[in-house]
Amino acid sequence: MTQLMPAPTRQAEPTHPHPATETAGHAIVRVLEEHGIRRAFVVPGESYLEVLDGLHDSSIETVVCRHEGGAAYMAEAEGKLGPLPGIAMVTRGPGAANALVGVHTAWQDSTPMVLFIGLIPLAHRHKEAFQEFDVDGWFAAGAKSVVTLDVAERAQEVVADALFLARAGRPGPVVVGLPEDVIRESIERHPQPQLPVADGGMTAHDLDALRDALATAEKPLFVTGGSDWDAQASARLTRWLERHRLPAVAEWRTEGIVPFDSPSYAGPIGYGRPKPTLDVLEECDLLVFVGTLPGDVITNGFLVRQGWERRNFLVSIDPTLRGRSGAVSHHILARPSAFARDLERIELAPDDRRAEWTARLREQQVAFSALPGLEPGAGRASMATVMAHLVPQLEHDALVTFGAGEHTNWAHRYFPTRAYPSMVSCGNGSMGYSIPSAVAASLHFPERQVVSIAGDGEFLMNGQELATAAQVGATPLVVLVDNQEYGTIRTHQERRHPGRVSGTQLENPDFAMLARAYGGHGIAAERDADVPAAVEEALRLWREGGRFVLLHVVTEQREQAY
Repeated sequence: MTQLMPAPTRQAEPTHPHPATETAGHAIVRVLEEHGIRRAFVVPGESYLEVLDGLHDSSIETVVCRHEGGAAYMAEAEGKLGPLPGIAMVTRGPGAANALVGVHTAWQDSTPMVLFIGLIPLAHRHKEAFQEFDVDGWFAAGAKSVVTLDVAERAQEVVADALFLARAGRPGPVVVGLPEDVIRESIERHPQPQLPVADGGMTAHDLDALRDALATAEKPLFVTGGSDWDAQASARLTRWLERHRLPAVAEWRTEGIVPFDSPSYAGPIGYGRPKPTLDVLEECDLLVFVGTLPGDVITNGFLVRQGWERRNFLVSIDPTLRGRSGAVSHHILARPSAFARDLERIELAPDDRRAEWTARLREQQVAFSALPGLEPGAGRASMATVMAHLVPQLEHDALVTFGAGEHTNWAHRYFPTRAYPSMVSCGNGSMGYSIPSAVAASLHFPERQVVSIAGDGEFLMNGQELATAAQVGATPLVVLVDNQEYGTIRTHQERRHPGRVSGTQLENPDFAMLARAYGGHGIAAERDADVPAAVEEALRLWREGGRFVLLHVVTEQREQAY
């Protein structure tokens, strides 16, 4: 009998498993996640559905905004709050146009931000397709870089580069275009490491030059500003200034780098500034700008501190010093964090003249920021009374946001900026910034008290983002100053054309009712006698948590903070 032998076992051929794949849209989200991005501010569009789908299972919080301008402002504010760029996502054409205001804000404030814009398919280009626009033509003049993802395989690299470019050198906005067909393509998945950002620092020559300049100055003054700070740099600089009894003023809308209560803090400087802080720019014999430059706002339209004999040290990571005016005695190529670190290597001998100079400037600031009286007056509600009752009850680390208008001066003068960051605003004078930035700040620091001081005209440009606040659980306390006009323009109008008010008057809704309709608490104070109780109620409701609170303050048209 023949025995059947088993068939020989066929040797398995060696396998080469394909690397994991994902769509380019999903890769974009993954790289953002791996680089530490916590949230994205979006207005959805069919042009970038693949990215929205990637966000579905991501740890990144998707904040759905009501307008692309609001989303861009929120991302810009997130970039200011640090340490990573803020992320906004919008669709093509009209969506991109609406987001441009946030890019301009980030450009002028040197804020790291990345704007992703969904685009038409590649095959539809240059055919006047639906919502087609020229992304380079629109954004190239006001962004650090504009990149269109034309090759799907580069998605991961493009995102990492964008996050790096937004922070490298002088920070700013980066725009990334995403053609809708490209982001649907499958690509190989691979890690994309973060690119380190250089901080610069003081060389031995820099240290010697600054030490000698400070040692020979009788009236030195530091000017702090910009968006490129962190809490450690703020604390280091403050300790060093206080130890050497040296003064510092804050650039317009960037208070809180040197805390409000510091004996070295000499007040804000910029538009609407108190006159003494303008005079000291001419009087001081050494200026050290840290994180900012002597631009037109600080120098009152390039009129102050312009002589070439002046001693001005500029501490900036931007080698071009774009935006500066006047003399430059020495340029230190460093971020504020590196400068504050290296500054600790400079020790100065005590000097009574410098101490007296600092004490004098501090005395002026203390007098300027002294709160008004608590007793209400007759007539309409007054912001002076609001601040008198609100400020003493604020949390120690309270943070304020605001946009543009004369109502912002109440924050400049009285708000106690004690814990960096504690003031988030826009140096380009962009109206509509207050509410979106308050939403971003409340999400970024849920444990802190976020106060927004908004004007009526400004609020009506992006106040609908309170619906976003209600949806995502942001809980700012909004003080809405309702003087029924575009106050700043009215002031300029009265100077040029006195008595001829034109195009500046407003008829407003019931803002407290509007706040309740959006899902928050709304309280109104129309008479000054109503203010103390209204402030108490607003603070009580805010402490209960869960919802935003809006205090509607109906004021006289011409009430000024200073």
